[in-house]
Amino acid sequence: MGSIKNLKKYQMFWPITALLLVLLFNFFFTPGFFKLEIKDGHLFGSLIDIINRGSPLMLLSIGLTLVIATGGTDISVGSTIAISAAVVASLVGGEMVFVDGMQEYVTLVPMPLAIIATLIIAILLGMWNGTLIAKLGIQPIIATMILMVAGRGIAQLITKGQIITIYYKPYFYFGGGYLLGLPFAIFIVGLVLLIIMLLVNKTALGLFVQSAGCNSSASKYAGIKVDRIKLIVYTLSGLCAGIAGILISSNIKSADANNAGLFIELDAILAVALGGNNMSGGKFSIPASIVGALVIQSITTTIYSIGVPPEITLVVKATVVIVICLLQSSEFRSMLSSLLQKKRGDQVENQTLSN
Repeated sequence: MGSIKNLKKYQMFWPITALLLVLLFNFFFTPGFFKLEIKDGHLFGSLIDIINRGSPLMLLSIGLTLVIATGGTDISVGSTIAISAAVVASLVGGEMVFVDGMQEYVTLVPMPLAIIATLIIAILLGMWNGTLIAKLGIQPIIATMILMVAGRGIAQLITKGQIITIYYKPYFYFGGGYLLGLPFAIFIVGLVLLIIMLLVNKTALGLFVQSAGCNSSASKYAGIKVDRIKLIVYTLSGLCAGIAGILISSNIKSADANNAGLFIELDAILAVALGGNNMSGGKFSIPASIVGALVIQSITTTIYSIGVPPEITLVVKATVVIVICLLQSSEFRSMLSSLLQKKRGDQVENQTLSN
């Protein structure tokens, strides 16, 4: 009993518990949910779908964890995804040529160059947010709302209001390929996570981010350049969103400026919250946010697997998320425990009076 109480003190306890509860539900109520098959040397199944389709959300949660840890927020990541997808699709595309009498699609711009250009644009978008917030003092939600609104319009200008289809097959590997039987996208997430964790744990960045989120004014007096820290984290958030845009466009083999990354910023912020991170800034855990993203993707996959009607999908998802958030709340658990103890005491008192 004491060991369980000690475990509850760790930030990862409740996110992992929430994930296990979702998986346990599927174990009993979703036939074949845990079934894994090997086809063409690749693993297939619902669990693999969760990892594959949840990769963009995990990337966003990495960047947003750092942003929220400084006491900010970034609601423009969905638009950054749309712009990144539009840029890379326009550059890669796929031009049909004839090679030895056979039709073949080649990229319009060398693929490495197209990806580098896309990531640079995503970095610049993140720096734009960071500059507005850190240098001009604009509130984070207002500053990122500017890009959220204008960004999707920019993406539509790039695509000319059309859905750009990508025909260059090597590009499909990023979002739809497999390595060692697992989706290649998860290896990209792992690489980004490794780099960010090294920056956070092996340099002073993590300490500075936490300090800026706990007390920005005191951090400035301590010699920490809070403005620079904020610029860095918003830039990293833009970069993560750019990579997510590449994965999404690669997976669906197109760029849709209207729908690419639409409302995904809400799921990303929710993933950070489900990870037990303080939404007002301060102490943070990126791995916990990753687990939070997996919880959200598991809920989404579960809803589709059990055949919930599309018109009530969002209501069911919201209800499940509310329950999970309440279970994570120490105040709610204390209130529930008090109510149960009071009810138990009333039952004992009634039983005593009846005797």
